Amino acid sequence: MRNRVQHIKMKRNGRKRMYTNIKYPNIPFSSNDIYVLTSVGDRLDTLAHQFYKDVRLWWIIANANPTNVKRDGYGLKPNIEIRIPNDINSILKDFEQINK
Repeated sequence: MRNRVQHIKMKRNGRKRMYTNIKYPNIPFSSNDIYVLTSVGDRLDTLAHQFYKDVRLWWIIANANPTNVKRDGYGLKPNIEIRIPNDINSILKDFEQINK
């Protein structure tokens, strides 16, 4: 599962269309996590590409760093320590499970 938006479901209420919210799993700390110090120009999607080879997995890094990263933008401030979870397979499995 690489495309997280496939879990958005549409509901109809009369003439209005409503969409379900995506639920994200808790991402536990691990001794295998990678920590990086951001620099000017770093973005969530470029870090996801660098570490996961998939820009669509930026949300994993955002959810792993709720106090350091704004979820409404890709840009990162310089000199912030960011945790990069290493076990993405279990995170993606948990994501799929809670969004069935």
